[in-house]
Amino acid sequence: MRYITRAAFAALLLASASGPALHAADAPAKAGAKDTGQDAGKDKSAPDDALAPLPADKSITQTATIGGKLVKYTATVGTIPVKDAKGKLIGEVVYTAYTVPGASAEHRPVTFALNGGPGASSVYLNLGAIGPKRVAFGAQGDSPSDPAVLRDNPNSWLDFTDLVFIDPIGTGFSRTRTDEETTKKEFYSADADIHYLSRVIYDWLVKEGRLSSPKYLAGESYGGYRLPRLAYYLQTQIGVGINGMTLVSPYLDPAAIGDETALSPLPWMINYPAMAAGHLEREGLPLNETTMGPIEQYLRTQFVADFLAGPKNKEATDRLSAKVAEFTGLDPALVRRMNGRVDIETYLREIHRSQGLVGSIYDSNYTAYDPFPASADQRYSDPLLTTLIAPTTSAMVDFVTRQVGWKIDARYNALSFAVNAAWDRDNTDSPVTDLRKAISIDPKMTVDIVHGWDDLSCPYFTSELIIDQMPTFGQDDRVHLHRYPGGHMFYSRSDSGAALRRDIMATYAKAP
Repeated sequence: MRYITRAAFAALLLASASGPALHAADAPAKAGAKDTGQDAGKDKSAPDDALAPLPADKSITQTATIGGKLVKYTATVGTIPVKDAKGKLIGEVVYTAYTVPGASAEHRPVTFALNGGPGASSVYLNLGAIGPKRVAFGAQGDSPSDPAVLRDNPNSWLDFTDLVFIDPIGTGFSRTRTDEETTKKEFYSADADIHYLSRVIYDWLVKEGRLSSPKYLAGESYGGYRLPRLAYYLQTQIGVGINGMTLVSPYLDPAAIGDETALSPLPWMINYPAMAAGHLEREGLPLNETTMGPIEQYLRTQFVADFLAGPKNKEATDRLSAKVAEFTGLDPALVRRMNGRVDIETYLREIHRSQGLVGSIYDSNYTAYDPFPASADQRYSDPLLTTLIAPTTSAMVDFVTRQVGWKIDARYNALSFAVNAAWDRDNTDSPVTDLRKAISIDPKMTVDIVHGWDDLSCPYFTSELIIDQMPTFGQDDRVHLHRYPGGHMFYSRSDSGAALRRDIMATYAKAP
């Protein structure tokens, strides 16, 4: 997921170049503040050598009904050590693997899955999207206090690929074993992140004797940002070929979906289709090429001309504002006052204002009550993000500690705001560049980019525009764009999760 808020909430589950929204319990102390409690007086630059060893790998046998059939599998919680260039242990990555016994390694695919953030564990893809069990979250009406009970996931991918969910350092139960400065250098930057995670994937393959298996990557949000860079690094530096990638609601172009500016029409072009999709859904209309195609075509053509004419051109601004009001469902007078340039925060608050509700940046039709509806300022956390932490954390900890029996006395970080705050956002790296390179040197590699229509944190139109600019070798049967009803976590909708499963299973089935 991508930690993202676009003003008050522009960085998470998901992460943008602006600062993350922090929970009070996880926020770093303000400059000059004194330490309190058990950390008072502690030298935070020193490594914590007193940490108890992590438990040995633990496995259990389970079953789940997937795609209408009973699947028997082995669930393993294990650890991959991370060492520096001198062989010193500096971190421990905890993973959860689901493997189906019987098939030979060379015929049984294995998929490595990561979420985003930076600072998100893999629990969202695991217990929400593609793992064999799932916990309810992300649907309207779900509550943080609902029982965190795992049930069979009929939309899991486990019947056609083994699954390894990786929690990067600082997330889940994965932890650093070095000081703060070294931790930031070795783990909390875009390049270091790719280097050590690539080695974790390689080490798991060696440990389990799976180097001959077909190998795939799946990543959500910032995890999708990671994937092309992981694939290229594995290909060219580690010596591991990747058969394919699934980028789920990927964060591919930070510059394009950054804060709206007065000059470029691109951020508006990217956001408006997701707003339009939300409006169509509220009107009970289908989301497909027939309903969305004309809107996309308008944004590629007349919108750009009218936008660049500027607010001083009354005729162009009137025309643009009327069209934006039409496809977003917003009050035409409001849109005209904003010169047709409606920001995400205004949209999410205004579309449900008459009901006293606010929408989520991850799915504008997922709503919660506005705690301060009379306030001119937005004084609320994202409705969807704030409901995810409790069920996913409780369900994952119960699974690991009680069901699998991997006993550990530590906090599980589904979302680590501390990692997100510490992250070095070096925007010189480019996942789009590495995506082109990775598929150019492997003509058999496939890429599926999947989005929810109604996602304003990582809008689908970004990926569509990126694909349109790729050389012909990267289009047609090589790179596929799929869109589904829903938002960032569209897979929480059963029908969308089933459609995702069908599309990805078809891609895996085509592999040589």
